[in-house]
Amino acid sequence: MADKRFVSTTVEVEGREETRIVELPAFAPDPWDEDARLDVVGQCVPRMDATEKVTGRAVYSADVARVGMLHATIVRSTVAAGSVTEIDVSQALALPSVRGVLLRADVEGIKYDGGQLFDPNIRYAGQPLAAVCAESREVAERAAALVVTRVERAPHAATIRAALAKDAPKVRPKGNTGRNHPAIAERGDVDAAIETADVVVRREYRTPVQLHSCMEPHGAVAEWIGDHVTVWESTQGVFNSRADLARAFGLAHAQVRVIKDYMGGGFGAKNGASVAACIAVALAKKTGAPVRCVFDRAAEQFDTGNRSATVQRVTLAAKKDGTLAAIALEAEVMMGVGGWFAAPGKIYHEMYACPNVRTSETAVYTHTGAMASFRAPGHVEGAFGLECAMDALARELGMDPLALRRKNYAGRDQEKNRPYSDKRLDRCYDEGSKRFQWRARGRPGRGQAAAQDGRFRRGQGMSSLCWGAGGGPPAYATVRINADGTVDVLAGTQDLGTGARTVLAQIAAEALGAGIAHVRTVLGDTERLPYAGNSWGSMTTASVGPAVRMAAEDARTKLLDAASAIMGVPAKHLDARNSVVTSRQRGAAGRELSFAAIGEELGNVMIIGQGSRGPNPDRTAIFTFGAHFAEVEVDTETGRVRVLRLVAAHDSGRIINPRLAESQLEGGILQGIGYALFEERVVDESLGLPLNPTLHDYKVPTLADLPAIESFFVPGADTTANHTGAKGLAEPPNIGVAPAIANAVCDAIGVEVTEIPLTPWRVLAALEKASRSAR
Repeated sequence: MADKRFVSTTVEVEGREETRIVELPAFAPDPWDEDARLDVVGQCVPRMDATEKVTGRAVYSADVARVGMLHATIVRSTVAAGSVTEIDVSQALALPSVRGVLLRADVEGIKYDGGQLFDPNIRYAGQPLAAVCAESREVAERAAALVVTRVERAPHAATIRAALAKDAPKVRPKGNTGRNHPAIAERGDVDAAIETADVVVRREYRTPVQLHSCMEPHGAVAEWIGDHVTVWESTQGVFNSRADLARAFGLAHAQVRVIKDYMGGGFGAKNGASVAACIAVALAKKTGAPVRCVFDRAAEQFDTGNRSATVQRVTLAAKKDGTLAAIALEAEVMMGVGGWFAAPGKIYHEMYACPNVRTSETAVYTHTGAMASFRAPGHVEGAFGLECAMDALARELGMDPLALRRKNYAGRDQEKNRPYSDKRLDRCYDEGSKRFQWRARGRPGRGQAAAQDGRFRRGQGMSSLCWGAGGGPPAYATVRINADGTVDVLAGTQDLGTGARTVLAQIAAEALGAGIAHVRTVLGDTERLPYAGNSWGSMTTASVGPAVRMAAEDARTKLLDAASAIMGVPAKHLDARNSVVTSRQRGAAGRELSFAAIGEELGNVMIIGQGSRGPNPDRTAIFTFGAHFAEVEVDTETGRVRVLRLVAAHDSGRIINPRLAESQLEGGILQGIGYALFEERVVDESLGLPLNPTLHDYKVPTLADLPAIESFFVPGADTTANHTGAKGLAEPPNIGVAPAIANAVCDAIGVEVTEIPLTPWRVLAALEKASRSAR
């Protein structure tokens, strides 16, 4: 490998693997193992952008204001399927201060997320058909309401059941129904293992369409200067958005600049140039003025992607001692009108040691908005089916659910038969169950429900989780030491609100030997910063962090060389800590110079370090793991489920900033509680229209729903994954929450509820069904 400059490597992104050709770094720093002396990394450094956010000075895309800026509003379809026969914009153009409209003819050939902008073939309610811009948003909205669209309606299919019917209408241009051929993955002989197993359980689980519900909606501001366009967009990937816009408008990458400073959430819905960005760019070009296009809340809810609904038919087969003999899944996955296939089956192959596994997954297309990445896509849905089925198997075996999971602990990556870079799930089980005070249970009938009477009943449940979060190349960074001793960390990545600015500054400060107060991170600008990939798949720290560390190490070497010339001490006898270079050489020991003093001596000579992310280790699975434990109270008269407490133990490698990392865990857990208890897009099947497209009707968790949460990380540094020892952690906490809560509900009431969210009517229906069966 030493003779090669470019090599191939495998990177896992959002549950799918990609092979990339990458440049080998100029050098590889020694890993920060668990015994490394670290002063800044591992500390709860305050969030560096906190002041701007709490004082309201942080500028989000919707806050960007340019001289002479116009405001755009989108005209959307109010039917689920059909074709546009006419769009009359005369009344809109008659309004004072309306400056222009954008129609199909203006954007011929422009695509976003694989779809044609202003496609006259309507495939879902809310589909963009045209846009209007005016001197104020209020006038633009009035003008959009005056646009008359004449549509020829067509039959639609808004649910999995409707799309799979024999007479289902066509959803996609190619293919004759909403049905796709199933994707099948198998190892071993599943049918034979089921036939000879001691115990077999079969269940059907259903999960809903979940909406991202970001606080900041999709939006962009575009401004042309000559043949160059600058776009301020709420995006999880400035370079992805640049590539999308360049392709859509026939521009070179150098003609497109994308800026993203602050962001109010993405969760996977903002991975490229949005329709808002495309419309802003097109209208700005047409009118010659800067244009802002920001979605309203209803549009944000029904036209920015979603987590797929699933139907999962699960079969688990085991020996009497609990050893898994076979795992089988047949699933339908609701794709809406499109998207990429993030399916629930992957976790069935990964989570447990089992020689015989088969998953069959069918993509079902419907006349509803397209699916999109959503915080651990596929794994969240799959974990609900798999982990609830594991509890059902434990009850059938008369075995403690935690003991069953320990029994089937996977020591290697089961899907590809590779070693793990590191795995501490057993530590998560140990410490999580201890802190939770897990109540082990054995034979059937000895659950919590059997020992309770009365209206309110309590139960405990748990779940396991895994997620590929090793990150990977390409990612580049620059570390620049200014003449006054301050340090700039430059990286073209994004901070979605997770604290990337702070974490990358800590890594740079540690490697350089700088005081954290002297370091700042500059992010989110394709023109001024080196390339970094999207902030998705729990990749940012694990991908960009090693590049930042390498750049800081490179700058440190140059800094010590400069200090050596000034101090007359060999560089090998110098050390840097807290922005001061000190000598260890006999006779010169104790002599020191601050970074600022060195900068003053150097004058205009600038020290710049460069770094890049190296390849991932060959034939190695880089995963994070976790175990969740939940306690609930169920009101058997109303069906209301209340989560009382939740303990989450996670294995995520080295934690750069514990406070920010724990905040990520708590945010993911809250989102998981919403998925388990409340969140569900409701569509009028006869009309194909979403019925709850605002945060008034689409319930997300609030402080009133907040349980006692104890989230923590088991100690460790995964130096096989990368030399910082850190792995991703943003998505895993969302995976295990819903099954842990559902298993706790079953423990409380003695009845399985196999569909989420666990609404009162579903809980009461399960209780009534069990009551009828017992009569």
